[in-house]
This record gives sequence, structure tokens and C-alpha cells, in this order.
Amino acid sequence: MTVNVPQWAPCAPLQPLRLGWLNSTGIEVAVLRLDLLDPLLSGNKWFKLLPHFQAAELAGSKGLISLGGPHSNHLHALAAAGQRFSFETVGLLRGEAQDTPTVRDLQAFGMHVHWLGYGGYRARHQADFWQPWLARYPHLYPVDEGGCSLAAAQACALIVEMAREQLPQLGWNDYDGWWLAAGTGTTLAGLVLAEGGQRMVHGALAVPVGHGVERNLAELLGAQAMTGYRLLDASRGGFARLDAELARFILATEAESGVPLESVYTAKALLALRTEVEAGYFARSTRLLFLHTGGLQGRRALAGQLQALAVS
Repeated sequence: MTVNVPQWAPCAPLQPLRLGWLNSTGIEVAVLRLDLLDPLLSGNKWFKLLPHFQAAELAGSKGLISLGGPHSNHLHALAAAGQRFSFETVGLLRGEAQDTPTVRDLQAFGMHVHWLGYGGYRARHQADFWQPWLARYPHLYPVDEGGCSLAAAQACALIVEMAREQLPQLGWNDYDGWWLAAGTGTTLAGLVLAEGGQRMVHGALAVPVGHGVERNLAELLGAQAMTGYRLLDASRGGFARLDAELARFILATEAESGVPLESVYTAKALLALRTEVEAGYFARSTRLLFLHTGGLQGRRALAGQLQALAVS
């Protein structure tokens, strides 16, 4: 059976973010809860995958093949979509075979998994990387790591529309900008394109400076590559690095706000926002939209470490 793009238009709620460190600042923050978009196809992944599904349908492909790590939100969403909408999925995973909650889900969703080792995964940027895999799976449509592409960025305009439609429910008639985590920069680029320079998009880097986001943004945004957004390092020394301060912040913020966080993207972005607010970067009466990009499935593997660090 070939890929058929589903007629599915999920919606995530826009909610006030109520936290003590915002109370006296005069700054209002609302969070677009993409983690509540769907139990499995949550976060920003649906928007980034949608144009790849459409391209696979046009190509007459029977499924999709892509890459990621053993905790990959991208592969998790792809595998879940394959199960739900009845198309084949193959995942090429970084490293040696290991058992993680994400990998178990991939297999339960029907994704066929191949482990590339670390050297094999580093080769993903080489021009001939896909050649042997497409010889083996000629009926599948290839998707680069994370689904990064201009079409994926443009699809994220739907996120902006979703938020704007809900502003009246907050009593807002406008907002001043966005705040979100940036892993590849694809979603950030999509918001920049959708805003067209009218509002600033603040990107809290989940990876250290110089690890690819800047290059991706230049490629995705073209002539707009230096306008409409601001990047700051929120990686805390490395991608997916979890420390005691971040662990305590996650648990305290969840208890106070009721919004669940994960340590790789959303929690680091929110902690970076607190730092900027406390430093006086934003004027009183500023209204920001904070994008919760989902990814909560990846938290399961770090649950024990999170608790241990929080009490250290």
C-alpha cells in the first residue's frame, strides 16, 4: 500500500503560563502545548513530517526511511504515523544496538530498525549515503535526520496560525514574539518565515553554538538568514546534558505550573527564558508565546537520573 496523506488537522491549546518568576515582571507568557497535540504524534514533529508524507505520496512510495538516535522524537513520530496511517517505516539508528523505551516503541509500532554504529551514522552527510539504503528499500522515500527541509519549515506556519486563532481566549489582541528550543532550527525557521519580520523569534539552542543550527538557518531562510530571529546558547554545555540545576528546575516548574517538561529541549528553553527575564532583557507588558515542542516520550530514559540529580 502506498503512502496516503491523512486528512488530519490536530489542534493544541494555548494556555497562560503562571510561574512565580514572572509575577512581578509585567511580562506575560502563554504556552502553546504541542505536547497535547496527540498522544503519539505530539510536538512539532507532525508539522515537520507532513511535507515528507506528501512528497512520498506523490512519488508513489510505500513508506519512509529516516535517521535518528535511540531516543529520537523524530523517529518515534514517524513510526507512530506509519502504524496509524498504514505505511511502512524504516529507521537507521545511531550507535550500537541498545534497549531504550523509544526503541521498544519503534519496534512495537512496526518500524524496521538498523543500527549504523557511530562511524556509519557520521557518514550520513556524505553524498552517497543513501545509495545502498535506497537500493535495499527502493519503495521507500528517504527523509534526512530530523526531517530538516525548507518544506518542513514552511509547514510550521500552521503552528503560528494555531496560536493566533486562540489569542482572544487569553484576552490578547497581539503578541511581541516567540520563544522556543532549537535543535535543527527547522521549526524556528518556519516561525521566522511565517512572522515575516513582524515579531521576533527567540531560539534557545539545545545544541552548542556552531553545531549546525546556524548553517541550517542560513540555508532555510536564504535572504532572511540574519533577520527576524535571535539565537542564544541554552545547551548547558552539550546536547541532552542534564545537570542538577536543570533537574531541580524541571521538577519545581512542573509542580508550580502543571506543564510537563523534558530536559533536552523544552526545559532548557524555559530556564533560558527565566534567565533573560531576570536579567531585564524584556520590557514590562511584553507578551511572549512559548512553544512547547513535545518530546516527552524521550524523558522516560532519564527519569531515574532526573530524580537523583534533583536531590543532589
